[in-house]
Amino acid sequence: MTRVVMLIHGGAGNYGASFPDFPGATTGADDLDELYRKAAEMLAFHVGGLVEDGEPVPRARSLDELRVDPVFVEDSRDAMVGLIEVDLPGRAVRVNISVEESLLKRIDRAAEAAGESRSGFLAQAAKARLTSSVA
Repeated sequence: MTRVVMLIHGGAGNYGASFPDFPGATTGADDLDELYRKAAEMLAFHVGGLVEDGEPVPRARSLDELRVDPVFVEDSRDAMVGLIEVDLPGRAVRVNISVEESLLKRIDRAAEAAGESRSGFLAQAAKARLTSSVA
């Protein structure tokens, strides 16, 4: 998990969130609970898009680091500062796993039918399993 500084703009019924280290990543919600939930989802989606497009992913700076950045100081004047912990996607890493042969054939057929690579299919399956086990 990565701790990310979030600026909260507006007020009840019309909150907005932005991230000093992730320009263009914004969202809005009616209440703070919804804002935090949507912000975490949107930021992970935003960073996933950067990774997918081969763009560099900015480093999330600490609040102490941001407090000496004049742009942050100006942007945060009329905002509340919040912190969220989010599981940000990172670069792909090659791994070597062992899978029973007939299962691998089934995985390959399912991946092909879905128009995905084996790696993409397995990653999506693992994400789905991890998400369902958390809920």
